[in-house]
Amino acid sequence: MIDTHCHIDLYENPIQVANECEKAGIITIGMTNLPSHFEMGYQHLLSYSKIRLALGMHPLRADVHNKEFPGFIRNLSRTSYIGEIGLDFSNDGISTKETQLDTFIRILKELNGKNKLLSLHSRKAEKEILNYLISFNIKSAIFHWYSGPVTLINDIVKAGYYFSINTAMIKSKAGQNIISKIPLASILTESDGPFIDVNGKPAKPININLIHEYLSKQNNISVEEIDLLITKNFRRLVSHLK
Repeated sequence: MIDTHCHIDLYENPIQVANECEKAGIITIGMTNLPSHFEMGYQHLLSYSKIRLALGMHPLRADVHNKEFPGFIRNLSRTSYIGEIGLDFSNDGISTKETQLDTFIRILKELNGKNKLLSLHSRKAEKEILNYLISFNIKSAIFHWYSGPVTLINDIVKAGYYFSINTAMIKSKAGQNIISKIPLASILTESDGPFIDVNGKPAKPININLIHEYLSKQNNISVEEIDLLITKNFRRLVSHLK
């Protein structure tokens, strides 16, 4: 299994979660919300073969973006994975729209021409993010927990970008509708733990098996075929990083 978006550092016991992923052989990309968080966690995960830490600048932490940005530049060469980054124009984030845009554009300028994989927060800003990705010639990106218009999905797919789906999406009608519109060749999986609950507990990468089972039933193919498909999608996406 593959977890392309998991906040390992925000669990009560991050090392325990990391050990579980390593033991189960789950490829896991650990998100961070700020460069300072990346710096705190980086050394702790260097010895793990299945876990990579992403360098992030969460849009809902715009209040500290200017202070944190030098750390983003400083750590950019230490990882091939960037996240969680993006824009949030919902009620939670709209008040910092201009700061978010300034930061996002600065990040994309830094990433232009570099082989990095982005995991994107795009709530209420999906079209803007797509346009910026294309404008800055970003090759590899994942729309994490997409909740935007289904009419935009085809444009995102045509641009060569992917979607990571989670257990919350497979339980809601809106999420199910979005998943049904995404080609299987453009789907990846995520836990977004610990922000999602599974049976009353924070979701973990191991819970991605529930997504595989859902996709199996919806597409009338075996779980094993879904496993292979997701692995193929991920390998295709990260092939240029090696």
